[in-house]
Amino acid sequence: MNNTKATMLGIQHLLAMYAGAILVPLIIGGALGFSSAQMTYLVAIDIFMCGVATLFQVWKGKVIGIGLPVVLGCTFTAVSPIIAIGSGGGLGDVYGAIIASGLIIVLIGGLFGKLIKFFPPVVTGSVVTIIGISLIPVAINNMAGGQGAADFASGSNVALAFITLLIILVIYRFTVGFVRAIAILLGMVSGTVIGIFMGKVDFTPVAEASWLHIMQPFYLATPTFNASAILTMTLVAMVSLVESTGVYYALSDITKKDLTSKDLSKGYRAEGLASIIGGIFNAFPYTTFSQNVGLIQMSGVRDRKVIFITGGMLVALGFLPKLAALTTIIPTPVLGAAMLAMFGMVITQGVRMLAPEIAKSMENAMVAALGVGLGIGVATVPGIFENLPSWMSILTSNGIVAGSVTAIFLNVLFNMVGTKRVDPMHVGEAN
Repeated sequence: MNNTKATMLGIQHLLAMYAGAILVPLIIGGALGFSSAQMTYLVAIDIFMCGVATLFQVWKGKVIGIGLPVVLGCTFTAVSPIIAIGSGGGLGDVYGAIIASGLIIVLIGGLFGKLIKFFPPVVTGSVVTIIGISLIPVAINNMAGGQGAADFASGSNVALAFITLLIILVIYRFTVGFVRAIAILLGMVSGTVIGIFMGKVDFTPVAEASWLHIMQPFYLATPTFNASAILTMTLVAMVSLVESTGVYYALSDITKKDLTSKDLSKGYRAEGLASIIGGIFNAFPYTTFSQNVGLIQMSGVRDRKVIFITGGMLVALGFLPKLAALTTIIPTPVLGAAMLAMFGMVITQGVRMLAPEIAKSMENAMVAALGVGLGIGVATVPGIFENLPSWMSILTSNGIVAGSVTAIFLNVLFNMVGTKRVDPMHVGEAN
C-alpha cells in the first residue's frame, strides 16, 4: 500500500474515533469545574495518550502489544467513576487510582484469562448498563446549559441541544458508511456553528492557547492513593478488558489471525501500561474503540501500517494546544446532545449484552435485576450506607462498585456454586 493511501485511511480512522476521544475529557473537565486552560491541557493530553496507547497495542512486542489494527481511546465506562472519585476525594485520588489500576492490570495480565470467568456477559452487561444510566443526568444537565449556569434550561439552550440532536439523527438516518460513522462528530461541528450565530461560542480559549507545548507529569494533580477509588477503577479496568477481548476476537476474525492466550496477555498489559502513563500525565485509562473495527470491516483494509499512521497523528495532535482548545469552545447544550446519543448507546450496549443472558434463566435475571438495581440505587441515593462501618465503604460508597460486586457475588452464587438447577420457565424446551 502506498503512503498516500495509507495516510488517507489513517485520517479516516482518526475522524471515526475523534468525537469519542474528545468527549471524555470535555465531560470530566466540565463536571469537575476545570478552567479553560486546564480543559485545553486535558483534551490535548488525552489525544496524545490515545496515540501512545494505540501504538503500544498495534506494535507486537515480546511483553506488550497484541499486534492487531486496533485504535484505543478513553473508555466511557470510566467517565462516571472518575467524576464520582474527583467530586469526593479530589483529582489526586483519580490519578492515583488510574495509575494503581493500570499497574494491577499489568501484573495480572497473564492471569486475566482465568479471572475472566467471573465476568460473564450477565455481569459485564449489568456494569455497562449501570454506567450508562448513571451518565444520563450529566447529558441532560448539559443540554440545559450545564448545572449552575445562569441561563440553565433557557429556551435557547434547549433549542440548540435538540437542533444538534436532530442533525445527528438526520445524518445517521440518511447516510451510510463512513459519514454515518462520524454522525456525532458532524452534529457537534454543525451545532457549534449554529451556536456561533446564537452568541454561545467564546473563542477566547483558542486565542489564549499556545501553538505548541510539552506534556508535563502531574500537571493537574499529584496522585494520592485511596483504596476505594483504586478498587473502583480496577473493576472498571477489568470490565474494559472483557470488552476489549471481544474486539480482539472480532479483529482476529477479520484479519484471519488466530489469537493465543499469550497474545491476549500482551494486549491486556498494553492497556494497563497506557493507563499507568495516562495517570502520570493526568489523562485517563484506555481501551479499544469498537467503531474503528467497523471501519476496518467496511474498508476491507487490514494493514497495521494504517493504524500506525493514525497513532502517530494522534500523538502529533497532542502537542498542539491551539487545536485542543478548539474543542473546548463547543457550547454546553451541543455537548449535552452528543452525550445523550453516546451515553444512550452505552445503555443499549449493556441491554444487548444482558438480553440473551436473561432469556437463559431466572437466575441470570435476578443477577441483573439486583446488580443494576443496587448500582443505580447507590448512585441515586449515595447516603444509604453512610452508617455502616467505615471499612465497608470501599464496597458501598460507589454505585459502580456496589452494583459490580453484587452482580459478581450473585453470579457465583447462582451459576458457579453447587448443582445447576433446571429453570422452570424452560422445562420441556429441549424436547
